[in-house]
Amino acid sequence: MFGVIRRRVANGGLSSSSSSILRQSLQTVRPAPSSTSRVSDEILTHARGFEHVRKFSCLVSPRGRTISSRPVREVVSNMELTSSKKTWSRPFSSDTGVLLTGLYGFPSFVHYTLLWDLVDAVVPFMGESITDGTLAKFLKNPGDSVEVDEPIAQIETDKVTIDVASPEAGVIKEYIAKEGDTVEPGARIAVISKSGEGVAHVAPSENISKKAAPKQSASQTKDEEKQKPKVEASPVPEKPKTPATPPPKRSATEPQLPPKERERRVPMTRLRKRVATRLKDSQNTFAMLTTFNEVDMTNLMKLRSDYKDAFVEKHGVKLGLMSGFIKAAVSGLQNQPIINAVIDGDDIIYRDYVDISIAVGTPKGLVVPVIRNAAKMNFAEIEKEINTLAKKANDGTISIDEMAGGSFTISNGGVYGSLLSTPIINPPQSAILGMHSIVSRPMVVGGNVVPRPMMYIALTYDHRLIDGREAVFFLRRIKDVVEDPRRLLLDI
Repeated sequence: MFGVIRRRVANGGLSSSSSSILRQSLQTVRPAPSSTSRVSDEILTHARGFEHVRKFSCLVSPRGRTISSRPVREVVSNMELTSSKKTWSRPFSSDTGVLLTGLYGFPSFVHYTLLWDLVDAVVPFMGESITDGTLAKFLKNPGDSVEVDEPIAQIETDKVTIDVASPEAGVIKEYIAKEGDTVEPGARIAVISKSGEGVAHVAPSENISKKAAPKQSASQTKDEEKQKPKVEASPVPEKPKTPATPPPKRSATEPQLPPKERERRVPMTRLRKRVATRLKDSQNTFAMLTTFNEVDMTNLMKLRSDYKDAFVEKHGVKLGLMSGFIKAAVSGLQNQPIINAVIDGDDIIYRDYVDISIAVGTPKGLVVPVIRNAAKMNFAEIEKEINTLAKKANDGTISIDEMAGGSFTISNGGVYGSLLSTPIINPPQSAILGMHSIVSRPMVVGGNVVPRPMMYIALTYDHRLIDGREAVFFLRRIKDVVEDPRRLLLDI
């Protein structure tokens, strides 16, 4: 019967035939022919697409005849209700939430409420290779107002931090998960009330515990003082004092460890653990060897200085040195395809494309966004892509797809002042180029000693696949292109 009422309400209201069905159904459960009962059916529909509220009520006799069509509260006062009338209630299990209450032992009041006011905030899809993440922190408290797509929590994965956004505008009713929990895509994080009714603002649990702690301790101390019986102090016989033995002197060679209170133990983030695992796997898998060379940056820096204003005016982005090294790396990979290849079991996979990974250090850890099809891009397109990816990486908004893949990596430690390093290969690649700081050093040019801006460059490669000959030729090609960028125009 109540299923019929729900369907009628969802379709826009109740007809006269639906009311007769209700009266006929109630005749079968009347307790006595002489009793008169009240039936008040109030149906409240609050859902997407419904902007009205329908209410109806009537009084029926045990035979199903209608006594009055006035509101029930106006008629009940005329009815004689004795104290023997028993009220009962029971919950009705349903997805939409129905509560049935009644008099005389049978249901007579139906309160139907659709719970479409509540929506769940769930963990979004995190990428093909990511199955779960750690709920790092909540950005909002229960009771706070949120807008559509506003971040309410952050989830740390092995590669990136992902925001959980609110699906609707409303008020946070409660959080389902806790900080530190491992969650999977689709898991419920919070419940959002679109109307915000019945939701109270909850202060952080830390403040509540701090306020409650002193009150509780004061009351406990008073109770303990009352319960403690007064005991007369009995004289304690004095014991003979023994001379205190001095602590043993430490020898000069014994190390003095710092006290434990000066140390802090902090759990590693998932990103840091993933980076640590991949770097150690790289050392255990590859036969890594590093070769070095030095580059005279005079011509590339002069090119940048001469055209930087015109470049910004036309393309809207600054001309940096990274785009010149990426173009040089593309030329080197095209001349030495084995540097762009990788070992897969007993096979060698040659990649006929060039996707350059750029190592970016962020406050949360190292991320490596990828510049797709770098061989088809000019200087301006490369600079724009670098700026976009670097900004996303620092803001923590970079996606998994923007970091997946990559056939060759460039790491610029020179921005931090590194003079020389041996970079570690980023699997599943076979080589990585390391850039370093530019230092003015005396160089012999044309028989004369002159100061020149010099940079050391390093190539770490997998010696199982790449021989020293190919590695040196590749690094020499980068040196030639950077020292004379005109080679790129002439393809020589």
